[in-house]
Amino acid sequence: MSLSQLPVSAIFLYSIAAAAVLIYLPYLLVAYARALVGYDLSAPRAMFDKLPPYAQRATWAHQNSFEAFMIFAAAALMAYVTGVNSPMAANAAIAFVTARLLYSIFYILNIPLLRSLMFGIGSFGSGTLIYLSITQATSSLGQ
Repeated sequence: MSLSQLPVSAIFLYSIAAAAVLIYLPYLLVAYARALVGYDLSAPRAMFDKLPPYAQRATWAHQNSFEAFMIFAAAALMAYVTGVNSPMAANAAIAFVTARLLYSIFYILNIPLLRSLMFGIGSFGSGTLIYLSITQATSSLGQ
């Protein structure tokens, strides 16, 4: 079954799961860099300054992913609960996941303009889901 054949509600749920996984992808580079510099179990945060720049950026991408995930998960769950069922909503959820994957890549590779663009696209995806959910909920009240 391809992504286009999935019900929109399933796309919301799969997107939340994928976004949760994406939080930890940048951290794989952080773990690798920590292993190279010598992991200090007694002071894991103190070794941040010893990490190479790509690993520092991966740490920031990892941290930002938590922030973006909270908003997206709420937005996708709002859409799921209110029964939003449109191609626009499915595209917004898919765009968020895609943008967040690229966000981390561009952050780690230190390409700020593309990183910022992906941040904006991801935020727009979450905002679209919130808007569609509120619209769906308020239109249901009038029926």
